[in-house]
Amino acid sequence: MNIILIGFRGTGKTTIGRILAQRLGKVFIDADEYLEQREKRTIQNIFAEGGEDLFRDIEVRIIEELCRLNDTIIATGGGVILREENVRRLKRNGIVILLEADVNTIYKRIYENIQTQHKRPNLTNLNGYQEIEYLLAYRRSLYDKAADFVFDTTVLPINDTVNKIIAFTQNYTVALKNCSNV
Repeated sequence: MNIILIGFRGTGKTTIGRILAQRLGKVFIDADEYLEQREKRTIQNIFAEGGEDLFRDIEVRIIEELCRLNDTIIATGGGVILREENVRRLKRNGIVILLEADVNTIYKRIYENIQTQHKRPNLTNLNGYQEIEYLLAYRRSLYDKAADFVFDTTVLPINDTVNKIIAFTQNYTVALKNCSNV
């Protein structure tokens, strides 16, 4: 089974995913980075060329491809849950874990970290904090519906989050095996 990390940008999907893969001896794939490599252009360029609709269409194809993999840690883009077919595919062969954080933490991680500034286009005509609040409110029920489990990364240290995810996925996998043996 795959471990799928979903959540808003700035919640730690890529950072936690890389550590999980290293600790579990699995392959890690960041879906957005993979998409950019396959398309040979940046997400910003895709948005500039065809807007969010074009990006989401490409994302569906990428998720379909990634879902054919096994025993992989996949960090998705923050809006992957906007297309129902993505969620169905991800859940078919994976444990879907929602990483979340409060608005202030997300804002700091996105806009106060020079390494992440300007890597992703704005999705609304709102700026910074207001866009985060708006999109989180809009996506909340979609995230919750897609998630098998939720971890809040606001204050928990990264290694503690990784340890909790490992424990959860091991227990979850054992439970699934037990159910299939009945």
